[in-house]
Amino acid sequence: MAQEVSCIGDCEDTIITEKYLAESTEASSHVQLACSMLYCAFPLHGNQLCLWSIRDPSHQLLILQGHLQSITAMAFGNKENPPLICSASQDCLMIWNLDECREKSLKGLVPRGTVMGTLLEKVLYLRFSPDDRVVAACAGSRVLVLDVESPSVLVELEGHQGTVTAAEFCPWQGQILISVSEDRSFKVWDHCMGTLVYSSSVFAAYPLLSLFIHEDSKQLLTGCADGQLWVFSLVERHRYRCVARVDLRKRNKAFFTRRMESEGCSLPEESQRPSRKMLDQGEEAEAALPILMLASCYLPRLLDAGCGVLPSESSACLWIASSTGLFIFHLASLELEHALHFKDFRCLSVQVAGSCAVTSQAADHKAFCLLTSMFGKRIAILEVSLDTLVRSQQGPVPEKALSVLASSCVLPTSPLYLGVVKGKSTKPSGQKQSAVQSAVGDQPLVFHAKVRSSGYALPPRVTMFSPKTNIKKDGKRSSKCKINCKREEYPLETSVPSKPSKQVAVCQEPTAVSCVQFSGDGRWLACGLANSLSLIFEASLTGTPAALSGHDGAVSTLCWSHDQRWLLSAAQDQTLRLWSVHRKELLLLLDRGRLCKPVPSAQFYYMDAFILLSSGQELQLLRYHVDPVRDEIKRYKPRSRYECVLRLSTRGATEVTSLSAVNDFYSHVVLTAGRNRTLQVFDLNTGCSAAVIAEAHSRPIHQICQNKGSSFTTQQFQAYNLFLTTAVGEGVRLWDLRTLRCERSFEGHPNRGYPCRIAFSPCGRFVACGAEDRHAYVYNLGCSTFSHRLAGHTDTVSEVAFNPAAPQASEDKHPTSLAG
Repeated sequence: MAQEVSCIGDCEDTIITEKYLAESTEASSHVQLACSMLYCAFPLHGNQLCLWSIRDPSHQLLILQGHLQSITAMAFGNKENPPLICSASQDCLMIWNLDECREKSLKGLVPRGTVMGTLLEKVLYLRFSPDDRVVAACAGSRVLVLDVESPSVLVELEGHQGTVTAAEFCPWQGQILISVSEDRSFKVWDHCMGTLVYSSSVFAAYPLLSLFIHEDSKQLLTGCADGQLWVFSLVERHRYRCVARVDLRKRNKAFFTRRMESEGCSLPEESQRPSRKMLDQGEEAEAALPILMLASCYLPRLLDAGCGVLPSESSACLWIASSTGLFIFHLASLELEHALHFKDFRCLSVQVAGSCAVTSQAADHKAFCLLTSMFGKRIAILEVSLDTLVRSQQGPVPEKALSVLASSCVLPTSPLYLGVVKGKSTKPSGQKQSAVQSAVGDQPLVFHAKVRSSGYALPPRVTMFSPKTNIKKDGKRSSKCKINCKREEYPLETSVPSKPSKQVAVCQEPTAVSCVQFSGDGRWLACGLANSLSLIFEASLTGTPAALSGHDGAVSTLCWSHDQRWLLSAAQDQTLRLWSVHRKELLLLLDRGRLCKPVPSAQFYYMDAFILLSSGQELQLLRYHVDPVRDEIKRYKPRSRYECVLRLSTRGATEVTSLSAVNDFYSHVVLTAGRNRTLQVFDLNTGCSAAVIAEAHSRPIHQICQNKGSSFTTQQFQAYNLFLTTAVGEGVRLWDLRTLRCERSFEGHPNRGYPCRIAFSPCGRFVACGAEDRHAYVYNLGCSTFSHRLAGHTDTVSEVAFNPAAPQASEDKHPTSLAG
């Protein structure tokens, strides 16, 4: 029985087409299916091996008979010439040459396969080696390696405590074989020597069902029966470390929320959004999401990293097959790009899958999916149009292209126009020049009979050299001036500092270090403490630090001005203070009467023209004037002042947890994070919201970190559109402002309960973050697992910072010390 059915989803074009449907006399819900570039293979009536042609569906089905008992597993070879397929049942294991079988079938002869051996246990999984010379068969708790040319068992690999469910050969190391089992662990074998190379501990709560090895990123992925996807690194020096753990159910929920809000073209109000109770109830009514199969998904043109500074493997995607649908998984960002739920296509014959196989066609952007029914005896072949799928499930696209670099002039109606006018009016040289021009213009024009000679015709006057004997030699001053004038470029190819050069105690009593920040010239390091003090160290951590006192609560934020003259501090006492760095005194104060709620984030903005802060649900832009001169009689009365020129509320009136903007050059973009787990982009040139990213994390974001670079180095202009976000329990995510997409996730550091902070390196190649295991972690921007793990701390590393002028990192421990 066969039929062709078109299933139309939420768009006008066809997303899924049911190309073939077969009714079998026996159920095959847990049989390993196989798909290649040429055929889809499935069992029919138990012991018949049926092959459906992908390139020419009009061809008659090729049915291979030779098994006496029901077929339990099958797999295609990796080479197209000759095309091979291996099938297994409890009575025997057979290999078929498909060209010979097709030729015999056309001649009316019965195709015959080669019996490789008689097995005593049920085979659940088959896999060819990359060169098609050997076949791995998972039978019970053993893995049998069989020779294809001379049908025989080469080696039996024993060691698992449960049934082996999958096995894969390493593409770049042909002698390495990796297997997963129901004992919730994986093992690495050298099948040529018959030895065990590595055995993992029990890391999952449910049996492992699927396995995939990604060659470009050198990662191992395995899926569990409860929908957990585990990612491990196969790089030799990483020793099979865990890169990430992904909950498919949570990712599906987040994808559904983002899609719902993008289809509405706006972020719904809190009352209109589906509540957690509603989602949880719906989730309980649905079937579980066991990961049945993992396969490559070729989307080279549709999904591009876009930023121009990330490697090409950052756009790699995988197919994840579950019992209720198909998902396209972005390997770098660990997010779902697209989802196809079988229940959304009522015309499909199979709504709940028992087993699945998928293959992608890179040329015409099509994928073929082979399904068997979980509770019935139906077998269906689906054709998925990837172009249509991507168009129907596009993410949030901003109305205009967003970029951190300002691409247009400041509008006269913009609040930033005040900063431009202020910058022009405060140039003393410009005022002096305009005054001279006006004075010259007011003089009457007079013609004189004699004009004084310019002296060009006279011989030049030569003054012989005469030494200056009245200058005192001061070696220290000369050395200091030489250091100040010398600006060495930040080395772009340098390695990450891996050993602490110096460690100092910030306080005699146990006091937490809450924040640190280097000055723009790299000479000073500001440090905020929980005892309400702010300290200013030299970058080398030598000498006695300068103390700034005045807050009544823990200092939560510190920010240097662009010219390094001022320091901005915010604390839990609901005040904001601006300090003079050289005079160590307070210049400007925003007290509790001016701020309705505490200030979690504050910074200088627009080349020190404004102060940008968040308080409660508002984003405030302050224009300020600092007058360092004070009247000695009225010293208590500061002459500095400020005014609020713009107030913006977040979408949904949610509390702002973090904000970020560039101050080293003119930029109109401000990034904010809300308590409702959303990211919002504001364009202060127009004074309104430009884009919203829903469900950026599953928990509220506690820091946004932009790639601001340094005055000592130069990056590609696309790199400044990258920014990082972090949330407790979810690691770090890398975003591209132009595409509003998560490009990569970094989840190799423990961060379960304390808000550890992050930092970009000045060269833009590394990401540093604190962790709860008393280490600081450093990631390379092109790899999801950490490259360095910096030890030497005695408690949680809460804050990290890079020196913008030299390869030096500063790390804050939760108690009393500071390491550089």
